Amino acid sequence: MAGPQKRSIRIAGHRTSLSLEPQFWEALTGAAKARRVSVAKLIQSIDEARKDSNLSSAVRIFVLNEARQGRLGPRDAGN
Repeated sequence: MAGPQKRSIRIAGHRTSLSLEPQFWEALTGAAKARRVSVAKLIQSIDEARKDSNLSSAVRIFVLNEARQGRLGPRDAGN
């Protein structure tokens, strides 16, 4: 597994950076396409729903939950 990739995104009117492994970026992109929203919009909704975790952790948990519920295809799940 490759190391985390850092990307800058704009959510809720401000820029932030997010570090995720390529497989998580791929799964997140697939989830955004399935919902017909941008990756930034999906990350914004994850950000708004998170409790005490940092944003990178919240995104990984989101992807894990999507995979567990069968909402990610094999490619989206990073396989």
